[in-house]
Amino acid sequence: MQDFADLVIVNASVHTMDPAQPDRMADAIAVKDGRIAGLGQEEVSQWIGQNTRVVDAEGGAVIPGINDAHLHFVSAAMAAFGYVRLDPAVAPDWAAVVDVVSAAQVGEDGWIRAHGWDEAVLGSAKGHLLDCAPGTPVVAFDSTGHQLLANREALRRAGITAATPDVDGGVIVRAVDGSPIGLLQDGAMELVSRAMPPVPAATLRPALLSLQEQLHSLGITSLTDPGLGPASAGLMDGAGSTAALELLGDLAAADELTLRINVLMLFAGTGGANAQAIDAGLRSGLAGTYLNRGIDPEQLRIAGVKIFADGIPRSGTAWMSEPYGAACTHGSLVIQGATDEGRVAELNKILKLINDAGLQAGVHATGDAATAAAVEAIIAADGGSGGTSSSAGNRHYVIHGAFSDSSLLNTMASRGIGYSTNPLIRQEAGDIMRQVLGEDRFSHHQPLHSALEAGVRFNLASDAPVTSADWRRTVVAAVRRATRSVPGRHHDPERITGLQALAAMTVDAAWQDHAEHFKGALIPGRAADLCLLNNPWPADDEIEKLLDTGVSLTLSGGRVVHQSTS
Repeated sequence: MQDFADLVIVNASVHTMDPAQPDRMADAIAVKDGRIAGLGQEEVSQWIGQNTRVVDAEGGAVIPGINDAHLHFVSAAMAAFGYVRLDPAVAPDWAAVVDVVSAAQVGEDGWIRAHGWDEAVLGSAKGHLLDCAPGTPVVAFDSTGHQLLANREALRRAGITAATPDVDGGVIVRAVDGSPIGLLQDGAMELVSRAMPPVPAATLRPALLSLQEQLHSLGITSLTDPGLGPASAGLMDGAGSTAALELLGDLAAADELTLRINVLMLFAGTGGANAQAIDAGLRSGLAGTYLNRGIDPEQLRIAGVKIFADGIPRSGTAWMSEPYGAACTHGSLVIQGATDEGRVAELNKILKLINDAGLQAGVHATGDAATAAAVEAIIAADGGSGGTSSSAGNRHYVIHGAFSDSSLLNTMASRGIGYSTNPLIRQEAGDIMRQVLGEDRFSHHQPLHSALEAGVRFNLASDAPVTSADWRRTVVAAVRRATRSVPGRHHDPERITGLQALAAMTVDAAWQDHAEHFKGALIPGRAADLCLLNNPWPADDEIEKLLDTGVSLTLSGGRVVHQSTS
């Protein structure tokens, strides 16, 4: 008896993203029992039975489900559905930021929590919220996840005074007399975050489910949340706690989790990472949180550990080989240590511990010196052995990355070291980064074409809530390489094509997840993670048409998780 498909899509332009046949296309696709069953009209027609749902794509593109390999799912959920919004659309200047916060309703825990102000748009943060909402603690996280503003009451509850010393890898911005002005950067954010009550599950659970629905509406079926665990207070808004990690497990066990999620654990925040803390975290058993719960690892798994090697250029905390910014600083690693040499040695110890645990390391590095140190530490983690080493098998990777020349990319390719970066951040923060880095260094920022030519396995990700999770904007940013005020150069050597960007958000992102054997490409036998667009894929010279292209249908494991009503 013929075994028929559950669903087929006909009259489509199916981009299979088959690594063995990169240009392979089909005009129809069949889905059965959560897997791709067939491709092409001739084959698919044999799969159509009385109960098969047939969808006419009317020429629209079918692509693999988007895999956002660096999306702070928990923090993005709270930013979108749990906090007072301060993005430029709501608060376009500092006066509006103050007005929005002053009018905000105090939360059940007695705090006002806000998110989304952007120094690249608003100008210097200074101490704009210091005297806002007297008597009520206020904290406002910026869009980068590397700064926050606090008012006097929040500083008081956190015990931050003129006598409070700076922390490793962090800055308490102060007035001339040494008193804090309410702006805390990188590792110093933890001083306030630890004083805040935890986000209750009753707030977080619906926020996670709402964001899941929103991501599916964009065609996103997989993501990596880079940093959940005991050091969550030192990352972004602090919402990605161990309790949040466990809540994801509860959603998966209850079959409410339809996104495929990989998690990087966080044992140290944006400043002061050290081998002792990482060793304690690895010994804690947190990596086994989802074991023995009947949770499918293809749905939810703990993949590895996130490490912050340095900060970001605009804060002067990126470690560069040449001086940069108004302060003409090199920055430094934010790893614990008294000297550059001591911090590099500590980073090497950290990577060795993660590698020996058989886990993947995602290393945040935004300066070229930090990126080089991260790559050297990854190689050294396995005794410096070649590309067949266990470190290559663990698929450690650099997050963001900056490169002084192409030699490091060649090393990464030969050693199996991945690269995850964010074109939309470059576009949205590019004007201020150009000022900080200078035109020459900025022009080489995110060398996507060079990485492609070198053979580096790289992916493109949003870093939401730092930028929008809308992958279409990321693709356009990768193709155009523009900034807010300056259009991209037509002959920019680091441009890539739209389909190369799509590969970086599907099949290459699956490689980072150790999952290219079951997702990322539309090949018979692979998971039916896909989305149907209501238009064909646009040519590169018309790539902006992608922004007006909607997602008609999203499948995750063959399950319909989004269907447009239009």
